[in-house]
Amino acid sequence: MSDNDNIRIQDEEIEALSAIYGDDWVIVDSDSKKYGIKVADENSANMIFMEVSFPPDYPKTSPPQYILSAPWLRREERISLEDALADIYCANIGESVIFLWVEKIREFLQEKSEMKVETKPDVASPEKVEEKSEGEEDWSEDSFAKIQEELIKRSHSTEQEETKEEVTCPDIHHGESFMDRKSVFQGHIAAISHTKQVKLVLDSLCQSKKIAMATHNIYAYRIIQNDQSDVYYQGCEDDGETQAGSRMLHLMQIVDARNVIVVVTRWYGGVHLGPDRFKHINNCARQLLDDHGYIKSKVSKNQYYINSYRKLKFHQSTVLSTI
Repeated sequence: MSDNDNIRIQDEEIEALSAIYGDDWVIVDSDSKKYGIKVADENSANMIFMEVSFPPDYPKTSPPQYILSAPWLRREERISLEDALADIYCANIGESVIFLWVEKIREFLQEKSEMKVETKPDVASPEKVEEKSEGEEDWSEDSFAKIQEELIKRSHSTEQEETKEEVTCPDIHHGESFMDRKSVFQGHIAAISHTKQVKLVLDSLCQSKKIAMATHNIYAYRIIQNDQSDVYYQGCEDDGETQAGSRMLHLMQIVDARNVIVVVTRWYGGVHLGPDRFKHINNCARQLLDDHGYIKSKVSKNQYYINSYRKLKFHQSTVLSTI
């Protein structure tokens, strides 16, 4: 992996994290690639601020550097959490790990919050302290990249089989437009259940001359068939904005958006935006997905990846047992 590959992977990871965590993701110093993220439990009872920076050889040979700010943490709790983060890195050397770290911290906070509820105020319960939450061992060994690769292998970009029901164009909702240096971005979203509706949505949007004449109409979609969590039809289109569609699809995979198409229209204003254009495209998509209820809670996303990893391990063990 070359230094350019490291930089590309870092930029894609930063872009995805910014889109996933929204206002909780803070830019400390973009020039030195230093960022912060506020991590809280489900009820926001406890919070840890993690500052991370990206060395030039991450993820190839070095981990990200981090500082945890949480004065209320006891020394043994901090050591335990830092050991867990180290274990995650060691299990995923060469891969992006910030997402895994953040969700591990959130899991730690959630367990601490639940322990306070379950434990009497003046009686400590060693059993509760040592007890692992369901899926913790699997999650600590989880590889986000491997899960994504496996899910993509099992997905389809082909047409679904014919359906007896009439396929019609769904209602399309439009997001607020956004301008940066004369380039204008606007997102559009629609609920779909069949791949034939992708073309119907695009045709409907292009009935507007303004949208039809836009510089780019980038889209991505994901469809789950018959409520089977491991059978997807998905696809994307850059429409001349190289890698923009695949990045948007990657975002939709991370948040587990289902049965939806998102289109982001860009009217180029004559000034090159560099990597900012990808940030704007993903932010348009994320805002619409969030507004229309397609983004699960962060706790649910964590469980989604745990379940995905279990399926992957089960699939691998089944294959091995037949050899």
